[in-house]
Amino acid sequence: MNVITETLKEARSAIDGLLANEVALAAIGEAGRLLTESLKAGGRIYSCGNGGSMCDAMHFAEELSGRYRLDRRPLPAAAISDPSHMTCVANDFGYEAVFSRYIEAHGRPGDCLLAISTSGKSPNVLAAARAAAAKDLKIIAMTGRVGCPLSELATVEICTPAGRFADRVQEVHIKIVHILIELIERDLFPENYRK
Repeated sequence: MNVITETLKEARSAIDGLLANEVALAAIGEAGRLLTESLKAGGRIYSCGNGGSMCDAMHFAEELSGRYRLDRRPLPAAAISDPSHMTCVANDFGYEAVFSRYIEAHGRPGDCLLAISTSGKSPNVLAAARAAAAKDLKIIAMTGRVGCPLSELATVEICTPAGRFADRVQEVHIKIVHILIELIERDLFPENYRK
């Protein structure tokens, strides 16, 4: 029972830490604005990450292209997660290129990349951010470590230190993913949020 309650207390502490972090809260708002502006201008949103962060990237994209809470038109978003693309690129160019190669192929000025890395130093996510910058995409980084390499490449960084291990950071990241989706929807589909 102690493990259960201590884990839940840690998770609550991580959310309380985010609530008290005015810099991170402002960054979430700015990220929502950039994503919405890109969509309004006809841009596309891409997302990437490794492991649990890839799951968050996929969840973000499918909620936009599919549905979040209520029906509305689909939004152009894709997670870089296609196995045939990733294994082809990893085989031919190395795993570091699996995300950047996709951005080089599909990214256009005005698009956005949501780059997720709890450490902020995943080589393939850094390569994706560099490729996005070269193609004039806005880069939103979700990280869990202050002063990480990914922060230097980001248009906006949402940094959420939440403990020693990645799992607490990922729990905060999924909350932010849902907030970003809601910010986009509230702007583009206000009718879905009228009581």
